[in-house]
Amino acid sequence: MHNAEWQEDNEADHDSAIHEARLWRDDGWTARVIRNEDGEGWAVEMIKDGEAEPALVGPWTMGRDKKNPKPLDTPAFHTLVKTAAEVLRRHEQQLHAMLHKSVAVNAATGTITVALDIVPDEDDPYALLSAQDEDGAQLAEVRVLPSFKLTRSSAEKWMESGFRKPAD
Repeated sequence: MHNAEWQEDNEADHDSAIHEARLWRDDGWTARVIRNEDGEGWAVEMIKDGEAEPALVGPWTMGRDKKNPKPLDTPAFHTLVKTAAEVLRRHEQQLHAMLHKSVAVNAATGTITVALDIVPDEDDPYALLSAQDEDGAQLAEVRVLPSFKLTRSSAEKWMESGFRKPAD
């Protein structure tokens, strides 16, 4: 099979591995060496299979001729996968921290954990305010605006109200 036919077959089958100087697809990731937007030098973008946007775009090393990019290889690809996966993991942690908050409040019956879980629905975003006892039993849950500010003070006020829905 000619190289062009092999490349066409592999591009048609997204799951097939490709190991070329400027395109490397394997293990659920694609590394593509591209020219920098300013036309100076080279960059590499890492795209996770199924995603539209790159998880990582970074500078890429020039080759020995100082004009063309250094070819991709196995060690470089594995390093890029590790780095891109870490970027995604940090992004997911940051998003989780933005959407899920909790505070512990001491009560006569023990420690109550009050949580705010924001649901970023495009049409109707909202948040769920909930309370759990030390054993994890749910004491209350109400729907609130996604802009509700969960603090120790707001959690205590909600508990003191008998878990009535806070005013918007």
